[in-house]
Amino acid sequence: MNKNPTPAKIAFGAAALPAVILLTVLFLLDQRFQLIDISLWLVIFIPIIFFVLNYLMLYSTLQYFIYRKIKLIYKRISTNKEMGKMNSINLNEDIIGQIDEQVDVWADEQGQTISSLKKREQFRKEFIGDVSHELKTPIFNIQGYLDTLVEGAVDDPKIKYDYLERASKNVERLIHIVEDLTEISKLETGDLPLEISRFDIYQMALDIFELNERDADAKDIRLEIKEGFFPPIWVSADINKIHQVLMNLVGNAIKYGKDSGLVQLSFYDMDKKYLIEVSDDGIGIDEESLPRLFERFYRVDKSRSRDAGGTGLGLSIVKHIITAHNEQINVRSKKGLGSTFGFTLPAG
Repeated sequence: MNKNPTPAKIAFGAAALPAVILLTVLFLLDQRFQLIDISLWLVIFIPIIFFVLNYLMLYSTLQYFIYRKIKLIYKRISTNKEMGKMNSINLNEDIIGQIDEQVDVWADEQGQTISSLKKREQFRKEFIGDVSHELKTPIFNIQGYLDTLVEGAVDDPKIKYDYLERASKNVERLIHIVEDLTEISKLETGDLPLEISRFDIYQMALDIFELNERDADAKDIRLEIKEGFFPPIWVSADINKIHQVLMNLVGNAIKYGKDSGLVQLSFYDMDKKYLIEVSDDGIGIDEESLPRLFERFYRVDKSRSRDAGGTGLGLSIVKHIITAHNEQINVRSKKGLGSTFGFTLPAG
């Protein structure tokens, strides 16, 4: 607590001290030499009394008007803060100094809040822009195919089935985008609770390799599990959500891996946890893109990624799922050398 005297006390002390000293000296001289008669004492005392009365009036005015206003400001600030955050004001101390200090703290907190709100607003604008862009492409494609059919191409069997198939694929893409957005929203709000169970993640890896075998064969990519671990490898997690994580990571590794390359899944024992890594030797990711890789709709190469398919939400969902398990996910990558995505899960 600030122990400095109030400005009013300082002013009174500065004015009254010389008068008191002078009066004391005169009184002592009068006692010794009988220099001053009663009329002169009156002349001396009347200005002093007048000064004291004026000081009391001035102090009361300051206390009533100025300090009341200061306390009102303090009360308003305190009301707008969380309960119990502001220290109480000691009216016997330097009120202005105390309030000035607390207003500085409050202003700093408000500045941080405003900065956070601005970042959220910027994120919201970018997110809405990204969603609009992602939805606009398949919608315009569908509209184009249907308009062509309506204008007469429907009479051509070859064009009709080709355009209907293309329109159907764009409808599926729209559905996937909406489903992924819904899932992210539920993960963020906790409306999609995890169903924790014990399962063998080694066997899950084999199943996922089998599901991705056709895509891997199309690029002559070899799928393998790094030597050193043998089944079973028991973990405790939501089996469906982790299956989704591995499907996404393995699918991306194949999609962006080089032809005749290798996609490898590795396990590392970390005592009470397992580290699971999915590696490829493909195109890699530039260093500037790594911090934003798990953002919604973020693509390292926007045109290339969109042509390759997907909604641009896969890695964001992966991060949300791992975060919901209170675990960590990271990525290491070098341009032209490949990428490694790793995440942890508790041992089962």
